[in-house]
Amino acid sequence: MENIRSQVFPNQSINDWKEKAEQSLKGKKVESLNSSTYENIVLKPLYFEGDEHPVSEYPGGSDFRRGKDPLGYITNEWWVAQKVLYHSPKELKNKLHEAVGKGQTAISFEITEEIVELISEVAGTLPSHYPFALNTEWLQVKLLENLANLYEGKTLTGYIANDPIALFAEGGFISEQFLQDWLEGITFSVNQFPNLRTILIDTTTYHNGGGNAVQELGIAAATGVGYLERLLENGMELPTILAKMIFKFSIGSNFFMELAKLRAARIIWDRITSLYGAKEHARGMHISAVTSSFTKTVFDPHVNLLRAGSEAFAACLGGIQYLHVEPFNELTGSNVFSERIARNIQLILKEEAHLQKVIDPAGGSWYIEYLTNQLAEKAWAFFQRIEANGGILEVLKSNWLQQEIAAVYDQRIHDVQTRKQSIIGTNVYAKLDEPVPTIKQKSKQFGFSKRDSIINITAIVQHRLAEPFEEMRFRAEQIKQKTGAGPSVGMICLGEFKQYKARLDFMKGFVAAGGAEAIESPPIFSVEDAVEFISGLKTPFISICGTNEQYEEWGHALIKRLKQEFPDRHFFLAGLPEKEKQSQWLAEGIKEFIHMKSNCYKTLSFILTEMEGTLSASPKA
Repeated sequence: MENIRSQVFPNQSINDWKEKAEQSLKGKKVESLNSSTYENIVLKPLYFEGDEHPVSEYPGGSDFRRGKDPLGYITNEWWVAQKVLYHSPKELKNKLHEAVGKGQTAISFEITEEIVELISEVAGTLPSHYPFALNTEWLQVKLLENLANLYEGKTLTGYIANDPIALFAEGGFISEQFLQDWLEGITFSVNQFPNLRTILIDTTTYHNGGGNAVQELGIAAATGVGYLERLLENGMELPTILAKMIFKFSIGSNFFMELAKLRAARIIWDRITSLYGAKEHARGMHISAVTSSFTKTVFDPHVNLLRAGSEAFAACLGGIQYLHVEPFNELTGSNVFSERIARNIQLILKEEAHLQKVIDPAGGSWYIEYLTNQLAEKAWAFFQRIEANGGILEVLKSNWLQQEIAAVYDQRIHDVQTRKQSIIGTNVYAKLDEPVPTIKQKSKQFGFSKRDSIINITAIVQHRLAEPFEEMRFRAEQIKQKTGAGPSVGMICLGEFKQYKARLDFMKGFVAAGGAEAIESPPIFSVEDAVEFISGLKTPFISICGTNEQYEEWGHALIKRLKQEFPDRHFFLAGLPEKEKQSQWLAEGIKEFIHMKSNCYKTLSFILTEMEGTLSASPKA
């Protein structure tokens, strides 16, 4: 027994691990496992203590990466700021009262001109200790005026704020007059609402435009500095300005990157405010977070629950102060059930995952600290580029910032189209039997009338990653409504089940992403079998599924015969032949090779366009 107790495991070095890893990789270097993110950060398969730079031992100090409060959520829980959805002021009033009774801890809803006028009826009966969490967009000044009468003598807390620059970026114009009126309104409200934050730095516009985490952080810093400079010029004191600011971030699907983004944001803001001479207690960043709409889908909407849950988890670990979780069916119109589930995600994270009882649960992770440092350094460099080009408004006027964001969006959308980035239920594992939903249309309102003094700029278009494939599904549904049958692709299954199954399954998933059905043949053992099968098909699109050996043994003879018998049909080959053999297949009649790296969107869009062209050319059309 004593011998057993004295046994210890031998120490292993990183080189020992690399040696074992490379054995399993059959001679490849460990570096072959590295990958690169949209932020141009290289991710390694293993991190160790050497990857972590010295960090603060405790939250609430140093560079604030570990949070702005020394005891985290133990003393200051994040506010459950679910945006209450409504159709009328009466419904909003009732739903707000219901929400605060079921776990809501901050007052949050969409602002409209009607609600601004009726704010006393909507929110006047709520207890004053509930903070507000409102992005007022164009209606801040009027709302604050009405609230001044309603809350006279009371302490108004939370944030009722907007970000004019983000509104300009999304709207496609800049109004210096609106910005000046906003600055004057902020200055005026200082004494009226001493405990209310009224300056929003909102990065969701850039996130939904396709920007990466580095760009979001750099833009947040540049916007914050832009407002600091203008308000200082207007005579406001630095501590007062900082006490009025709150930053808003959308939380995307890259869990660790989004977590690190929030930590890096606090590092950058701490560095900026320290350069302005702010005291340490004033340098902590207040953050409002929202789960990303950029990552959500119309089809298979229940998968959005998983997406939103993961994003909310990352936000809480990152140390936010306010959080809204988007209902899983928000794109098509939420209901009482989905709104309740969205709110309960936060309650589960608090009460069952115990996130409110652990101080900085992400602290100590070498990987997260590495990502945090990389993001902070790269974002600082991007921020400096913005400043070198004249600041946030100037880079919007010159279209430089829009081009930078568009370049990242193009990378993202290419990865979605080629299915390098999977969207469950949309470009992979699409469910053809689900009803085709209708997207809820949102209209943007502009709350000012001085449009004659604007400067037109290129708008940052708001996107979702799933949109290209959703558009194809809608097109497929229109074809189905016109013809009685949706688009389809015939599948020639060569040989026995085990020979064609792998590529048949791949092709089924491939065409389903565009709303097309795969029509399987019985096992095909001869050219005549294939001719007979195709003769009974109405679709002009055929894919050959089999093994590489079958392709070489009789595939060439097969495609020659099929192209001779059916010259107007389009033939695809499942798989990618060796490069030197591809030209032969193409000459014999193969339209395209469909494989793991194919542009799924491009191929399926071609199929749908051909079918739409046939319909428009038909006598019935």
